[in-house]
Amino acid sequence: MSGITCPDCLSGSIKDGKPSGTVTTIHSLPAYVARPEGTPKGLVVLIPDIFGWELSNCRLLADAYAKEGRFLVYLPNFMNGFIPSAGAMHSMESLLAPSPSIFTTIFYKPLWLLRVIGAAIPFLFYNGESVIKPKVFKFHESLRSDPETKSLKIGSAGLCWGGKYTIHLAQEPNLIDVGFTAHPSKMKFPEDWDNVKMPLSIAIGDVDMGIKIDMVKDIKALLEGESTQSGQNEVVIYSGAKHGFAVRADPKDDGQTKSAGEALKQAINWFTKWMV
Repeated sequence: MSGITCPDCLSGSIKDGKPSGTVTTIHSLPAYVARPEGTPKGLVVLIPDIFGWELSNCRLLADAYAKEGRFLVYLPNFMNGFIPSAGAMHSMESLLAPSPSIFTTIFYKPLWLLRVIGAAIPFLFYNGESVIKPKVFKFHESLRSDPETKSLKIGSAGLCWGGKYTIHLAQEPNLIDVGFTAHPSKMKFPEDWDNVKMPLSIAIGDVDMGIKIDMVKDIKALLEGESTQSGQNEVVIYSGAKHGFAVRADPKDDGQTKSAGEALKQAINWFTKWMV
């Protein structure tokens, strides 16, 4: 079952700012669209974290890809009817934080736990891989014949929950031209990584609760090894970065915020390298 790797999948901060894109329907799916000034250099399909396509975090990231990279960016709703609310993020943050009193431990912590469980279980039930993967693949297949996008190279940017599907897309020869993922969830080693065919860049922290550093090093060795074409894949390890940092970094944490900014540059540079 795809989805939640660790508590950090449901924790983090909501970004300030007002998204500047538009909402429409693309190939039967609701989608947020961010457009660059002038002719786009390529198309990036952003597959979001567990909090989905409507939260400001992923929409602002789509805006940044469009503005700074000059890409057309689609952020579709690939989820199947249930997306955890921002309240679940706040509940998980409160649950993980030290208790200021016995009262908080006895009365509030169980309440926050129930709220988190109430968000996680329906999400996992409705958004299994057997449902989501065909939807993601069908959408990308449609882009190849769409008059607006068929002449554009296609990049996939998957964050946390969405990272798994970017890696699955990168295992196919024709669905995307390049992939980028930050702290992907629920991947199998080595089979998911060993089957990657298209250029893939990964941003991950060395204290990620979902993928321990020893496995991160194994993934890096596999993807960047001698059997792989030089420069086709890259794994960038961010010191002190937690799971979720690229999309839900705490703005009061300078280290996480800096790593998020560097991961944004990593993604834009990678897409530019392979799509322009």
